[in-house]
Amino acid sequence: MATYAIGDIQGCLEPLQCLLKKIAFNPARDKLWLAGDLINRGPDSLATLRFLYKLRDSITIVLGNHDLHFIAVYYGLRKQGKSDSLDELLIAPDRADLVYWLRHQKLVHHDPDLGFTMVHAGIPPQWNLTDAMAHAREVETVLQSNNPEKLLAGMYGNTPSEWNNNLTGVERLRIITNYFTRMRFCSASGELELQTKESAEAAPIGFSPWFSFSERKTRNEKIIFGHWAALEGKVKSNKVFALDTGCVWGGSLTALRLDDEERFSCDCPA
Repeated sequence: MATYAIGDIQGCLEPLQCLLKKIAFNPARDKLWLAGDLINRGPDSLATLRFLYKLRDSITIVLGNHDLHFIAVYYGLRKQGKSDSLDELLIAPDRADLVYWLRHQKLVHHDPDLGFTMVHAGIPPQWNLTDAMAHAREVETVLQSNNPEKLLAGMYGNTPSEWNNNLTGVERLRIITNYFTRMRFCSASGELELQTKESAEAAPIGFSPWFSFSERKTRNEKIIFGHWAALEGKVKSNKVFALDTGCVWGGSLTALRLDDEERFSCDCPA
């Protein structure tokens, strides 16, 4: 038995199947962690989601910004963007089942036995793991409720830009969601900078990659994340594992075997 974590698939089914063949993944024996952004932008979002749904008993998922965006579009709370590729999903006869399944996934996953935590974008420096899990659950509870629109209708936007324990309502849900699904750069106190998407060296003045702060409260945790293709899977930390290697942009799709931290990859067509 082995556990593998895979970065952003984004509807690239062929590279995913290539990677699963390379690691000889056996759903009866092995476990698969997926770091979010399962769909959108790539060519096969519907087929990818259906493929993963069939494997659902063997996989653990954290949601990414593209997954949440699809759910919001499904509920009619957001229009597709020019680069979205969700049309097939939105008219699929099984779309309601797929959306229900996605809504019941996590924002943060922690396995104390394996010693790994997985999140799509990151964990802000001011939160320890207990904080992160508790705040993730706040959003998950609303998303899984009979009124997910409360979250979905208000999650778009860049403010508030910094956490405050006194935040309530949709603003509180929005910043939690932004930390876990959109963050790249922030300040030591957790102020978000959500415009810059380039490499770690492109940090705006006053900001740094979320994982770079020496006093980050999760600095002793092993954290798997995706979301940041410009990193090309390279992070200067032996406890932080970047798995978005830009498959949808013609890069590669990467898997990390948690048991020995060995990486595997398959090239992706442009």
